[in-house]
Amino acid sequence: MRTLEKLREPGLLRTLTRRLRSLKVSSPVTLMEVCGTHTMAIHRAGLPSVFPPNLHVLSGPGCPVCVTPTEYLDRAMAMAREYGVMLTTFGDMMRVPGSSGNLTFLRGEGYPVEVVYSPLGALDLAREHQEQQVVFLAVGFETTAPTVAATVKYAREQQLRNFSILCAHKLIPPALEVLLADPEINVDGFILPGHVSVILGSEPYRFIAEKHHRACVITGFEPADVAQGILMLVEQLRSGEPRVEIQYRRGVRPEGNARALKFVDELFEPADATWRGFGLIPKSGLVLREAFSEFDAAERFPVEIEPQPEPAGCLCGEVVRGKVAPPECGLFARACTPDTPVGPCMVSSEGACAAFYRYSPQSRTSKGGSDDD
Repeated sequence: MRTLEKLREPGLLRTLTRRLRSLKVSSPVTLMEVCGTHTMAIHRAGLPSVFPPNLHVLSGPGCPVCVTPTEYLDRAMAMAREYGVMLTTFGDMMRVPGSSGNLTFLRGEGYPVEVVYSPLGALDLAREHQEQQVVFLAVGFETTAPTVAATVKYAREQQLRNFSILCAHKLIPPALEVLLADPEINVDGFILPGHVSVILGSEPYRFIAEKHHRACVITGFEPADVAQGILMLVEQLRSGEPRVEIQYRRGVRPEGNARALKFVDELFEPADATWRGFGLIPKSGLVLREAFSEFDAAERFPVEIEPQPEPAGCLCGEVVRGKVAPPECGLFARACTPDTPVGPCMVSSEGACAAFYRYSPQSRTSKGGSDDD
């Protein structure tokens, strides 16, 4: 607690932002934050206003809802319509557009859709409604996979046969490997995700520094955390010695969380996965192991889904790859707003478009949007 109190002292943040503002960056430096929570923290705190002219920070694939393809939501909605299953989900997924509406519309049609705050909430619903098949939409990165694994294991122990998951868990390091192999993405350093790294530790990122010679800092989520992380990255670049550093030491150990990793390994195995904006990335997702396949909703409730193109004009896939900033999309703050989202980057609480719209009014007024949130 004392660490957080110190980080939130106005004097510390003022000192760090002065250092950021006075940085001498002679040639352009591009950093990428790989966490939707960092996206929001950076813009909420107004940090871009103190960056020197040559320092640029891009958003990356750190929003799990944003990188989940349309086909996943279409599959979930088809299960509800064809089998009458109860869909359970975190709130971020409710308004994400599918090819035939969203989960809010589905619930309006009379199908059972419930918002839960943890996988155990879905399990409670399965226990309370044993006549009803309950499917939890397991969307997330390494952060949420351990809790889903523990929930599935608990469901087996409790012999709850009316519970299953539709798995869309994804792994961050393989996506970063794909980004680094893209000649159009010129990133000098990464603000690595704090929550994911609590589980993973720092070792899985070593390839970024050792193979690709990019600077890396695992950073916390207070404005002072992020400011300090950026200063550490610039110092690495100046020294010419890229490495993986941990700024977020109060939450992250180099070895990660061994117990959580063991849970994940026991129930899941890596598999190829489709990411919005990236396509198929080998071994970048998780699927239930054969021993737990009875809890795989995709096997229990098979449906036929046709691949769907992205909505016309939507650049969400380009945003999550760091190729464009949200205001560069022609739909931003016009056809696409938090009230009328076209893509998930405007829906999710971790989406880059939502962050720009809410915390960077100048980016939307220039596109013809309103100043009112």
